[in-house]
Amino acid sequence: MKQRNRGLLHSFSTLGLASFLGLFVCLLILAGLGWLCQEVWEREAFSFDKAFMMWVHQWSRPLLDKFMIGATRLGDPEIVVSVILVNLVWFFVRGRRYTALMLIVACTGALALNVGLKLVFARPRPVLWPHLVNETSYGFPSGHALGSLVLYGFLAYVFACWYPRQSGWIYGIATSTIVLIGFSRIYLGVHFPTDILAGYSVGILWLVLCINIPKISGVRVAGGNARDNR
Repeated sequence: MKQRNRGLLHSFSTLGLASFLGLFVCLLILAGLGWLCQEVWEREAFSFDKAFMMWVHQWSRPLLDKFMIGATRLGDPEIVVSVILVNLVWFFVRGRRYTALMLIVACTGALALNVGLKLVFARPRPVLWPHLVNETSYGFPSGHALGSLVLYGFLAYVFACWYPRQSGWIYGIATSTIVLIGFSRIYLGVHFPTDILAGYSVGILWLVLCINIPKISGVRVAGGNARDNR
């Protein structure tokens, strides 16, 4: 009995530590995002932005151009909507209605945040060389970075919960995809690095909310609750 109680105490302490670390990381991201937003709002120039973009641009090659254009397509609205629809059908087929609902909430919220923040900050896109893709909206934050992190991050979380043995591969592929999309936006010259960082920051915070707030009502986003199988 004592050994069992010790095991429970250890589990609770581990869970508490993980929650504390998660909260601490989110607060750091929020603080960094707040500073970044203030600098952009005050129209402060980031020397790092231009220096990093010019360093990346020196490696541009025709073949690499095509690869990066293909990579950035993974965050384009056409591909994103297709991925969402395919997964919504899959979730409904599996009887995971709540998971499907939260996918819609997560992606709709990400879209609203992206459009709203772009209009608020109205930061022009960089014009350091001719863009390899056509973009007409404002640059801060990066919608591709924000949207890809929320969509692919959400799907990675769900599938990692369903297939825990493959969770390493699932998170690895999702992370690589998200990072590649963000980097492609810099390579193509349509975003400053700080646009990408802001998009990732907003995306992480929103994704954490979408995954954890439902737990308050005893529902897991990835299923495992009777409410998911009604």
